Amino acid sequence: MSTIVTGIIGILFLLILILLGTHIGVALGFTGFIGCVILIGTERAASLTISTIFSAITNYTLVVIPLFIFMGLLAAGGGISAKLYDSLTMWFGRLKSGLGVATLFACTAFGTVCGSGLATAAAFSKISAPEMRRHGYTKELAYGICASGGAIGMLIPPSLLAVFYGILSGLSVGKLLIGGVGAGITMALLYSLTVVIVIKIKPQSYTGSQIIKASWKERIATLPSFWPVFLCGGVIFIGIFSGIFTPTEAAAVASFVMIIIITIINPKKVFKIVLSAFKETITMSCMIFLVLAGAMVFSRFMVLTGIADAIINLILSSGLSNMGIVILFVILYLAAGTLMESISMLSITIPTLHPVIVSLGINPIWFAILVIAATQIGLTTPPVGSGAYATKGAAEADVSIEDIFRGCIPFLIAAVFLLALLIIFPSIITFLPGLIR
Repeated sequence: MSTIVTGIIGILFLLILILLGTHIGVALGFTGFIGCVILIGTERAASLTISTIFSAITNYTLVVIPLFIFMGLLAAGGGISAKLYDSLTMWFGRLKSGLGVATLFACTAFGTVCGSGLATAAAFSKISAPEMRRHGYTKELAYGICASGGAIGMLIPPSLLAVFYGILSGLSVGKLLIGGVGAGITMALLYSLTVVIVIKIKPQSYTGSQIIKASWKERIATLPSFWPVFLCGGVIFIGIFSGIFTPTEAAAVASFVMIIIITIINPKKVFKIVLSAFKETITMSCMIFLVLAGAMVFSRFMVLTGIADAIINLILSSGLSNMGIVILFVILYLAAGTLMESISMLSITIPTLHPVIVSLGINPIWFAILVIAATQIGLTTPPVGSGAYATKGAAEADVSIEDIFRGCIPFLIAAVFLLALLIIFPSIITFLPGLIR
């Protein structure tokens, strides 16, 4: 049996394990190890697997993952997201679509201190959706906004997916984080426009007559609610952009700043909030590290099979232009997103596809953000749609998963349009990373 055939069988075996419900990290690691045993023998495979796992989980860059998670959990536990939404409601509440737009901008802002699309979707499903329904939004639109808004949090730094992609590919994590800024802001604007259009062409999606009238004095009075987000976001963005901090150092400083903020805002509960965030951080980080370790073992197996080289040769002989190849890969990610969540997709594909992209001379930072944006569409695409299910877990009792998926449809259309914009105008992604010192 040739090594390439062994690799193809390994990929099929991996997919079977995933469909059977095996944890993605275990499935990746087990498949990679068995594949290595077949190719190089038990002793060498065991040695390779142990050294790979050790190097994967002791990588200094990985520290950024628990730090960003910790910072996001502190922000959620400290009530920052709720105050942020209330303040934005004052600014946008006069419009029919004002609460929806306020929710999307709050998701964008919260993403700068969270980095998790699922956490953002769940948080605003509890905070914003009931308020939108009370003011006349249908449950489909209200929860569709919250589920879709979570995707923005995975593009705006600190994006855990950008960090994950950087570790898997060896690309600069700092440039990947900054590269998501333009794409994330563009997504927020497109989604906000989508809310306005939906309410305009489908009036039954908003049946309320109430609008939130706030004077300029009341709006200005809400500005102090924004300072935690601006401060932490500024530490991360300016620190990385100027070269003062590495992404890991920026995460550490921003987490420390967030503890100080929570102490100022809620001094009586600061110990409880920090302890709870610490416990949840350990749980979430262990899950991510398990996936990463398994992905690295599987990556070693893929290298041994020579599949990456075979794919490169196949693509080069296909006659497709580089742009055609990028579009093909984006379509494949959109299709995969209906069956897998983001970390699984990146873990399985990046070790193989990244060398292909580099060999073809395609800008890897641009391609990385395109891929991350494409995987986020899968958050709200049936049947898996982990963002939709996270929203359902935080939703009111009368809201079904079908309601949420229906509410996400207009935003899925907007997301496809976003991908087209990012492909046609790559500078949306590449401009800021090109300025990093």
